[in-house]
Parts: sequence; C-alpha cells; structure tokens
Amino acid sequence: MTLERLTDATDPRITDYTGLTDTQLRRRREPAEGLYIAESTKVLRRAIDAGHTPRSFFLTDKWLPDLGDILARFPDVPAYVGSEAVLEDITGFHLHRGALAAMNRPAPLVLKDVLHNARRVAVLEDIVDHTNLGAVFRSAAALGVDAVLVTPRCADPLYRRAVRVSMGTVFQVPWVRLESWPDSIETLRECGFLVAALALGPESVELQTLSQRNPDRLALVLGTEGEGLSPSTLEHADLTVRIPMSPAVDSLNVAAAGAVAFWECRPRTN
Repeated sequence: MTLERLTDATDPRITDYTGLTDTQLRRRREPAEGLYIAESTKVLRRAIDAGHTPRSFFLTDKWLPDLGDILARFPDVPAYVGSEAVLEDITGFHLHRGALAAMNRPAPLVLKDVLHNARRVAVLEDIVDHTNLGAVFRSAAALGVDAVLVTPRCADPLYRRAVRVSMGTVFQVPWVRLESWPDSIETLRECGFLVAALALGPESVELQTLSQRNPDRLALVLGTEGEGLSPSTLEHADLTVRIPMSPAVDSLNVAAAGAVAFWECRPRTN
C-alpha cells in the first residue's frame, strides 16, 4: 500500500478533502470533478463492493488495521494518513467514523435501461435535504424499490451526507437524474408505469386502494416537505394518493411517507 503522511493542512495533494462542510462548494465541485466522498469504513466497503473505484484514502493511523485489506487491494492508490487534528483542519469536521475516501463517480445510467426490468420506481421531486434523500434511498433498498429517479433540481445522491445516511444503499439501488421533469412522466407511461403522486387533495385515493390494485409497474412520486409536489406534476400524474393519518397531523416527513408507500405498494403475487 502507498501511505502518504500528512503534517500540513495546506498540503496540495489532498484538495479532494478540503472544505467538506461547505455544502454549496462541494455541490459544485464534486460532480464537475467526477468524484464523491465516501465516509466511514462500512460505506467505503459498500462503494467498492458496488464496483466503484477509489482515487485516494484519507484516515488516521487508528483505522489502518480496519482498512488493511481494502488498502492492499488498491496498492497504487495513495492513502493519506495524519493526526486527528490535521485531518480535522483539512475537512472542517472531526472524523468520527474512521476514514474517508475520494471515489470516482460511476458513469450515469440510461433511464430506459434502468426501467426495463423494474416494477417499482420512486421519483423524488426537488428534495434538497441530503438527510431526507439518503433516508429515502435506504427505505427504497430495504423495501423492494427497483430504481430511484431524481429530478433536475433534486440534491445529489452521492453527496457525503446523503451517502452516509443511506448507509451506502445509494450504491445498491440504480438511480438516474432526469433531464427534464415532469416531461419524463410520459417516458414512464411509455414503459408501462402507472404514475401515482403522493399528495393530499380532495381527489386523492387512500394508499390501500392503490395497493389493492397491485399494478404491474408503479412509479411513486414524492415531493419536498415545504411545497409538496408541483401543480404541473399533479396535473400529469395518473392519480394522487394519500396516506390515511390522524387529523391532528397534516403530513409525514418525506422519508417516512416513502417508507410507508414502498411497503404498502410492494408487488404481490396474485
């Protein structure tokens, strides 16, 4: 393995890791530079198991034994090792979870290829909170969703916080960033999907009513908490669906709503 000792937070070799707490900066830099940051040994292992390739590792000596086998698999990839203080000066936060890695972003997937064999798809409209985004991916992976589609203004599923909250499941569930929305609803229909938007409204049917129909192919559309789904999306969807709940509560967090909908609408054998 190639261990590179860090003693200076301004070391030019580790620019991939500088300013990780600056969300706006990282959102611009990472996609443009073809990288993302994997945080924690568990997430790092899941990324590599999914076929993603590291460009460098970043850790303290304490975590070298934990990642020894991974470092040995990539002997030509530099592993930057330093004290907790130096690493914190570089990243802007304390590394509680052991190690980071700068990973090469995988090539984007093709929408129709992803939809070809899918039966259940989640569409995330303009969800900008990375914690919610990661939580939805984790539920999707656990509850039988075959693919996740994110709209053009949705947050980056490979942003560090989203990856961490998802526990690396963003590497398990195929996902595609849509080029336009809600125009892509027509593509979903062409591929045989019933498009159901989760929204409160006088014409919304209860979730159980949809699940009893057991559509062969179903796309569930989730919107951001603040504004919900756009009027254009609601107009183009095949139907709107609501989760019955106490009148004392007007809505669920989007990640919680997604988990309920994914479970209730899982494909059933007739």
